[in-house]
Formats: sequence, structure tokens, C-alpha cells
Amino acid sequence: MEKTKLWTKDFLIDTIINFLLYLIYYLLMVIITVVAKDTLQASLSEAGLASGIFIVGTLFARLFVGKSIELLGRKKMLYAGIIFYFVTMLFYFDIKSLLILYIIRFLNGIGYGIASTATSTIVANIIPSTRRGEGINYYGLSTSVAAAVGPFLGMFLEQYMNFTFIVMFCVVLLLICLVSSLFLDVTEMKLSKEELAKLSRFSLDNFLEANVFPIAFIGLFMGFCYSSVLSFLAAYAQEINLVAAGTFFFVAYAVVITISRPFTGIIFDKKGENFVMYPCYICLAIGLFLLSQAHYGYVLLLAGVFVGLGYGTFMSNGQAICVKLSPYYRMGVATSTYFIALDLGLGVGPFLLGFLRPVIGFQGIYIVTAIVAFLCVFLYYALYGKKVGRMNCTTANCKNCLSGDEG
Repeated sequence: MEKTKLWTKDFLIDTIINFLLYLIYYLLMVIITVVAKDTLQASLSEAGLASGIFIVGTLFARLFVGKSIELLGRKKMLYAGIIFYFVTMLFYFDIKSLLILYIIRFLNGIGYGIASTATSTIVANIIPSTRRGEGINYYGLSTSVAAAVGPFLGMFLEQYMNFTFIVMFCVVLLLICLVSSLFLDVTEMKLSKEELAKLSRFSLDNFLEANVFPIAFIGLFMGFCYSSVLSFLAAYAQEINLVAAGTFFFVAYAVVITISRPFTGIIFDKKGENFVMYPCYICLAIGLFLLSQAHYGYVLLLAGVFVGLGYGTFMSNGQAICVKLSPYYRMGVATSTYFIALDLGLGVGPFLLGFLRPVIGFQGIYIVTAIVAFLCVFLYYALYGKKVGRMNCTTANCKNCLSGDEG
């Protein structure tokens, strides 16, 4: 009988490491535009690039890690990612120009990309297949809460501490990740000769998993929408004189995700993904529209609730769908493909939206992204949602196959 225990030591350690990796990422993402503008006199678009180029490094890493993680070993890749993330974090102590900042951000993104892909691949095999949706939703709390706590901490520390202190804080968190990883027991994938030969080939399908393209493509647009919050909320809150409410926006986001996440995972497993995914797009659209109309603090906080229900819920459930669709020995590639698309949206968004801001303002940016989020309803239906009920058991999505069993 299949083991169904979820809350194991390894699940908890991997989840904590993932939380800290994402916490650092979001903490720096939300303040780096301010640092670039105030310290290096960058324009809003240049500052947006300083934020987004981190994602370019992440994409570069994910593209190769997805293939290599099963060949070289999951725990080795986790060690490599954390160490590289740590070393490149030290470079922030000496930023002399905008070009140097771009290089540091790119390299830092590579370390984050390697480490975060490793944690997500490792957890996919720790979770019992019969509790896939529930387990990944609980694991996804580490990402979603970090997406809320990170910006909150970043905006709070930016008001009271200097950038050197913030970097030191991130360095300490990475040391905690490294020490924690020593206690993580990882079951490495045992590949057959045929599977090893397939993964060793230099071909496009060894870098990207075609089975998850529909969800990954939608993730691209969802990441684009959320990038408007991540990169510009601090500046927008200053413009509309709601800095305090802007800071607690991410607290509202975190609270609603923490409360809703266990239920969405159970619904995913019992009712199917459509019952979870369609509301995600609508909630994100409502949240972004509320942001565009925010003149009072309570409206900004309500927007945080809907953005959390939208983007926060999509992140983990999108990953759960990708794991469901991928063959067990290609989980690394599938996970990598999904996060490549999500991160691409997060990375391109600040740069493109930075150009729009002088023309349509921050309010216009949030209206545009609200429309994009709503259109994801129809995109999801066309690419995936209408097919869910007609799917048959295949090697790609059979629960037995996902757990590594034959049948």
C-alpha cells in the first residue's frame, strides 16, 4: 500500500528552504528599483530592468537545470544553487554603477534559479501521489507567503535600515538554507538506460516539457500581471499617499493565502483543477482593478486579498497540474518549464510596464493588467480547461506513473 504521510521531516525542511530562497528573492525585488533610482540615478525603466534582469538569470539557470538535475543529482544541484546564490549575494556590498548592478542581479538570479528548481523537484517526489494537490498547495504556501512577507519586509527595512543591512540579512538567511540542506534526505531518481539516453541528448525537449506548455503559457501572463504589483506598488503607494496601507497589502495577501491554501489543495484533488483555476484569474483581475481605483487604505488591503486569492492560488495549483502532466522522470524539466514561463512574465513585466507608466500612469498599468488577468479565463479554457474532463490515463498523468510505480 502506498505511503500517504505528508508531513515528514524532509517535506518540512525542503519547504522551509524554499520559503527562505523566495523570501530573499521577493525582498530584494521590491526595493531594488528604489535603490537603482535613489543611489544610481536610474530612470524608472532602467530601474525596472534592474529588477527584471534577475529573472533573466533565473530563466537561464532553469533552462539547463531542468535537464541536468536528474543527471547530476538533486541534492548536488541544491547545494550548488545555494552556494552560488550566497556568493553572488556578497557582490551587493559594492555596487558602483548601474552596469555592475545589472551583472550582479543576473548572476544572483542564476543561483536562485538553480536552488529553487531543485527544491521544487525534490518536493514533487516527497509528496504521495494520492495527495499531490494538497501537498503541493501546502508546499506552495512557502512560495506564496514569501511573495507576501518578502515585499513587506523589504518595504519595512527600506524605510528604517540601509541597503548594507538588508544584504547582510539576506546573507544570513542563505547560510540557514545551506545548513538546513545538510539534514535533507533526498531520494535520487534511478534512471533506466533508455531514460538516461533521452535526458543526455542535446534536444529541445530535454530543456522544455511540451506537456506543460498550455499551463506554462498562461503562467507567463499571470507573472506579467503580478509583476505590476511586485515592482511598482511601493512607488504607487507613495504617489497616492498610502504608504502604510501599501506595506500591509502584502500582509493581507499572506493571511488570505494561508487560510485558503489548504482548502484549494483538497478541492484540487477531489473536484479537479478547473474548480480552482477559473476563480484564480477572476480574483486577480478584481484585485488589480481595485488597485487602480485605490484612494483609501481599506481598498488597497482588499485588493491584496483578491490578488492573493488569484496569483497566490495559481502559483501552486499551476505547478500541481504540471507535475500531474509530466512523466515521473521528467519532473525536473516540467517544473523548470513552468517556472521559466512564470519568471519570464515577472521579468519582462517591469521593463515593459515601465515604458507605459509615463503614458497611462500607475492606475492605467493596473487596469491593463486587470484586463490581461481576466482574458486568462478564456485562454485557460481554450488551451487546457475544456480538455480536462476528457483526459485518459497516460504515462504523463497516471498517478501510479507519477509515484514511480508501473501500472
